[in-house]
Amino acid sequence: MRRPPLRSALRAATRPARLLLVAKTALAVGIAWFIARYMPGVTDEYPYYAPLGALVSMYPTLMGSVKSGLQTILGLAAGIGLASIIVLTVGPTWWSIPIVVGLGVLLSGTGWFGAGREYVPMAALFVLIIGGQNADDYSLGYLTQMSVGVVVGLVVNLIIAPAPLTAEATADLERFREKLAAHLHDVGDAVSDSWPPEKEHWAEDAASLSDTASELRLALVEADESRRGNPRAWGQRAATDEAHAQLEALERIAQHIRDVSDTIADTIWGRPGAIDLDPALPAPLTAACHAVAEVIALQDASTPEAHRIRGEATRTVRLLLETVDDRTIELRQSIGPGVLAAMHLRRILILSRPPADSPSAEVR
Repeated sequence: MRRPPLRSALRAATRPARLLLVAKTALAVGIAWFIARYMPGVTDEYPYYAPLGALVSMYPTLMGSVKSGLQTILGLAAGIGLASIIVLTVGPTWWSIPIVVGLGVLLSGTGWFGAGREYVPMAALFVLIIGGQNADDYSLGYLTQMSVGVVVGLVVNLIIAPAPLTAEATADLERFREKLAAHLHDVGDAVSDSWPPEKEHWAEDAASLSDTASELRLALVEADESRRGNPRAWGQRAATDEAHAQLEALERIAQHIRDVSDTIADTIWGRPGAIDLDPALPAPLTAACHAVAEVIALQDASTPEAHRIRGEATRTVRLLLETVDDRTIELRQSIGPGVLAAMHLRRILILSRPPADSPSAEVR
């Protein structure tokens, strides 16, 4: 996997949401360490496990913290249970320890323990090796202090609730919208450029559009997760629904743009299946690509300026279709790239319409 540039990596690590998680994690670890030293009985002999419990329970989302904390406790309990069987039977030996660790690894692969799967064999190993003759006391201290840390982490994450990730996901959507518009502008420039075009990145970037869409879908899933149980997300359901609808439309637009890009690239570089572009088509095709790209870039499709831009795009696509029809009649043959591009551009305009508009009001 290609590593992100240093600047992008630093920007991701210093985002406000990430810095808030850093501060809360440090606070939870400190509180857990303070409480652990005052735990009753033998548990106070193992205070170092409480900060570890707080650490593993800290996730960017509330529900992620709850799930991780509970799964960690469940994994610990399972590992301790495996070790207890050995302690009560044959005892820790050179052959029983590897067997119980192997069983722990096998059990962790069931998918029952989620984030706590690594703690199944780890807890079993610690109880047998570190606990030794005091396995009972160690098991109690280990599980109790980890639980204390998990509870502290959950309380801190609840009191200082993380901001929902909806705003970040929405900003990513807008950047994707801008990327799609820029890509279609590049395609329009390539059609009218000298062949082969000097700039080839638009053809190479077409394949990355679907990858970007997949990343955005994952970001929206994380945004939905960040809202669950979060008091700071109350009343924001409509915003999330709208973001999902926008992503679905942008994904389909990306598919159409990629088809247009591939068709033009095939023609320019003479790839297998390429169809020659009629000399009368570059000008209207370029104009249509640029006009439709302006529609894609619109953030608010309800303004008068947006209606003007949409009207201009509708006109340019209609002119492209008329040129294709005229040349088809004159030459008595299909004008392949023009037909395909016009079809996809029409679909993009329909997908970019405001929600209140009906499909019948679109390109005719």
